[in-house]
Amino acid sequence: MNISDKIYIAGSNGMVGSAVVRKLQAEGFTNIITKSSKELNLTNQMEVANFFEKEKPDYVFIAAAKVGGILANNTFRAQFLYENLMIQNNVIHQSYLNNVEKLMFFGSSCIYPKLAPQPLKEEYLLTSVLEETNEPYAIAKIAGIKMCEAYRSQYNCNFISVMPTNLYGYNDNYHPENSHVLPALIRRIHEAKTQNLPDVTIWGTGNPLREFLFVDDLADAAFMLMQNYNDKQFLNIGSGTDISIKDLAIKIKNILKYEGSIKFDTSKPDGTPRKLMDVSKINAIGWKSKIDLEQGISIAYNDFLKKDTL
Repeated sequence: MNISDKIYIAGSNGMVGSAVVRKLQAEGFTNIITKSSKELNLTNQMEVANFFEKEKPDYVFIAAAKVGGILANNTFRAQFLYENLMIQNNVIHQSYLNNVEKLMFFGSSCIYPKLAPQPLKEEYLLTSVLEETNEPYAIAKIAGIKMCEAYRSQYNCNFISVMPTNLYGYNDNYHPENSHVLPALIRRIHEAKTQNLPDVTIWGTGNPLREFLFVDDLADAAFMLMQNYNDKQFLNIGSGTDISIKDLAIKIKNILKYEGSIKFDTSKPDGTPRKLMDVSKINAIGWKSKIDLEQGISIAYNDFLKKDTL
């Protein structure tokens, strides 16, 4: 990418898209196209076609997606499948039709089988059944990977895919029902602290292991790959370390200085027992995460407070 290239970030208002915008701006890029969902409905084929015909971007990042935690994924199964398929189908196809030089598709670690060996290697894709609670979302993301591979094969498009681990950080979603585990814990523990509640109840046993990556680290990796990586193989992006939900809750409790106790509702689902990405491929290319979990949670909490999310 050159400084003058026109770059379109689909989903620029979201956590991932806004991080990519920040990274590009920090690197001196100014010809950046951003559109809110009100300005451009990416599930609408005609709107997307008209947009690409008019703007003719040189590079495209697909960070737009319908996302949520276990409850949202399991409740809105049809919406998660339909909307994600439509978004990526429209953007990928129009990128091909309008001769986009390079495209990056952001997937998710949930593409891997529920009981795949750990850590999760890229080659484990489609080797077994998916986690039931987020199967529709995972299927959409797998379709996006395969679509990039197919357009590369048939049309020689330089479309690449990356699979981030669980993300958190600036511009995260702290909705009480539709957020992911780390921001959900920040909100619940913050509320308990401000309301002087004696305890906080968390879904599940607290035993599942999860890996977390600060979103600006993801943007850093994405920028590097957009500059230097042109292979068919999708790449995992993560920190390479994981933590139990219980230990994560305790860490957040300590950072927020909440003095109550943590309880677990074992009648609620845990989801996948463990999700740790094998990041050896991207490490070998020369990238590693820089922001550790404690530092990242502190930054995220300060961002949460500034937004007055409650």
